[in-house]
Formats: sequence, C-alpha cells, structure tokens
Amino acid sequence: MDKLAILGGTPVLQQPFPAYNSVSQEELDRVVRVMQSGCLSAFYGSWRDEFFGGEMVRTFEKAWSQRFQVQHTISVNSATSGLFAAMGAIGIGPGDEVIVPPYTMSATAMAPLIYGGIPVFADIDPETFCLDPQAVKKALTPRTKAILAVNLFGQPAPLAELMRLAQEHDLKLVEDNAQGPLAMENGRYAGTVGHIGIFSLNYHKHIHTGEGGMCVTNDDTLALRLQLIRNHAESCVEDLGMQDLTNLVGFNYRMTELSAAVGIEQLKKIDYHVTRREYLAQRLSKGIEGLPGLTPPQVRPQCRHVYYVWAVRFDENLVGVSREQFSKALTAEGVPHFTGYVRPLYLLPLFQQRVALGSKGYPFNLSSAKYDRGLCPVTERLWSKELLGFETCMHHIDAEQLDLIIEAIHKVYAQRHALAQLT
Repeated sequence: MDKLAILGGTPVLQQPFPAYNSVSQEELDRVVRVMQSGCLSAFYGSWRDEFFGGEMVRTFEKAWSQRFQVQHTISVNSATSGLFAAMGAIGIGPGDEVIVPPYTMSATAMAPLIYGGIPVFADIDPETFCLDPQAVKKALTPRTKAILAVNLFGQPAPLAELMRLAQEHDLKLVEDNAQGPLAMENGRYAGTVGHIGIFSLNYHKHIHTGEGGMCVTNDDTLALRLQLIRNHAESCVEDLGMQDLTNLVGFNYRMTELSAAVGIEQLKKIDYHVTRREYLAQRLSKGIEGLPGLTPPQVRPQCRHVYYVWAVRFDENLVGVSREQFSKALTAEGVPHFTGYVRPLYLLPLFQQRVALGSKGYPFNLSSAKYDRGLCPVTERLWSKELLGFETCMHHIDAEQLDLIIEAIHKVYAQRHALAQLT
C-alpha cells in the first residue's frame, strides 16, 4: 500500500468531485414557460383569490400534498421562514418554552425567539443524533408549549414517541424535516407525524428550487394561520373575521412562480434523487465494515433513513488516533468530508450572552433556561470528538469514485499509527 498522502505519498483521489446537479431540461422548459407568461409571482398581500399565489405555486402545493399524503401544503421562500411561520401558527409567545435539539442548523433554535419564545435544549441520542425522548421529558416545565424535533441527516427522530409525549402534556410537535424528504417511521413520512412539518428546498438538498420550503399539516386552522403569516396576515384578518389575532402579524414568506415551476419538476424525480443518496450511503457503510472504531449510521427499526449526510461515529480509543489526525489524512487523500457538524447551539454568543431581540436581554429575561457548557454531553462529545460526515447530496459520484473513497478510508485506517509522526 502506498504511503499516506499526508506523509508524502500519492493521494487515492486525484481530482475533486463535481457538484451534483439535479436540474435538467424539464425544469428549464417549465421555467421558460413562466418567463414567457410574464407572471413571476402572482401573490397579492390582500384578501382575494391571488392571496394564495399563482398557478405554479398552487400546482406545486397540491402535488406535494398528494405525494406526502397530507391535507395541506403551504409553500414558503425557505425552510427557515417555514420554521418561523410554524412557531407563529401554534401560538408561541413571550416566555413560552420550546424544546429543541442543540445539534442542528441554527434556524431551528432561532424560530421560537422570533415570537419571544425560549429555546430549551434537550440532548440527543448518540446513535441517531435526534432528540432523546428521555432528555425531552427532563426538559419539560409548566412553561413548555412545543417540541421542535429535527430529523437530522435524514434519520427520523422518534416521532411517534415524541407525539405521544406532546399529547400527554398538551403540547404541539413541530418537525424540522429539512434533511429528510421520504424518510419514514412506521410507514408514515417524516414531516407528517407532528402538527406541522417543514421541508427544505434550498440548494444541495435532496431536491431543490434554489431556495424554498414547504410546510405541511392536517389541521385546517393551522394551515390557514400558516397561509396568513406567510402573506401579510394583518391585512386580511378583518375580511376573514378572525377572532384570534395571536401572531397574525404578517411577513412576506412567499414562493415565486419560478421557484414553484422548478419544484414541480423536481418533485417528480424525488424517488431517484433520494434513492441515489441511499445507495451511496449504504455502499459506504458496507465498505467500512470490520474497521473497529468507525461506526456507520444506524437505522432505527421500522424506519427509512434518506442520508442527507452519511455520519460516522469515530472512537479514538479504538482507532488509536484522534479524529482530527484521521480527518487530516483523509483530506490529504482527497476525500471530502467534515468533522463535528455544528457547535452545540447553546454555545452561540446570543445564548451565552443572553442577548437576542433588543439589547436588554429579551426574551431570556423571561426564563431561567440554562445554556452552560456541559448542558448536553452527548452533543458536545459528538461535536468535539466523534462525528465524521460525508455530504451525499453535494457531489456527483460514480461507482468507481465511490470505491476510491472506501479505498482511501481503508488506506488511512491501515496506516493510522503512522499519523503519530505528525505534530
């Protein structure tokens, strides 16, 4: 076996992988038709038929509802907007607590803050990286109003269990399913188990519209509130005779006809794109079997994992070198990957300094929630020592290149003790 590239040998992978491109002629043709129509967005911010958007938006929403077997789909201009709208729709207000995981994109934890809510962090399961229901139970207080679960990396959180917990305590369950389209638990799509689910359509997701998102719900009232918050609610509540005006201060979270046109065609191909990610991840998992200290993603029983990220747990005691040393060697061999994912969100400056909206500590001054280091030890351990990730959605990889990735991992593993030469 050739010497490690980091020690002067030849890298296994000689060329970087091209970016994955899921857009083809069908998307182009539909976008051209929209451009030729001259109607790039048909929304009006006042109460009329166009309040719900144009032909492409409505067609996309209907197709999404049919595919994911839900009553209502509300398109938005990003999953972040969808998360914000969901918090508004379920009535989060100043001082209300929302239990969130600390291991997720920051928008998840920001969503309650928009309405003066308090993110309360609960630790995650070390094998699935999703909320641990036992940690959620410990985080419950009389001020808890909702649980915001994340189906991280394409693995469904324990949604049925979290839903039972929510029902027992009269809470709302919201799913951040940005990374899990077509993931399933017990025959139900992730994103459709909670009261509201949010999907992402931004660049490098399984399917995308450049930027965009979808909110889904089977609740008629929540659907209307999401539609209102999306599109200047304050201008329409009188026409609708709305009695409960809570959080019906509108935003502009509207999707354009152009984005919807792309989404219509992308949705038709979702099975191909998701299955491709599953193939890559399953081949990688098979490829590292028998390497002590490298644990591939675990899939919970009765679940479908759609592998937005192929996430490996690294045990430096079994491997004999640190994750950082191993990672540097993989990089030298040409393997694109990352370590740690995101820093636990409660370590961000706004939580550490308890400053978010305005300069006087609001809304943290309404709560005794803690954000100390050590709050979620599983998350901190995964971030600082254990997690290695490969973004299956990012790269165009053929079978030969996939074999080279596996070869590079084996090469580094076989010569890992040579890494002790590095300072």
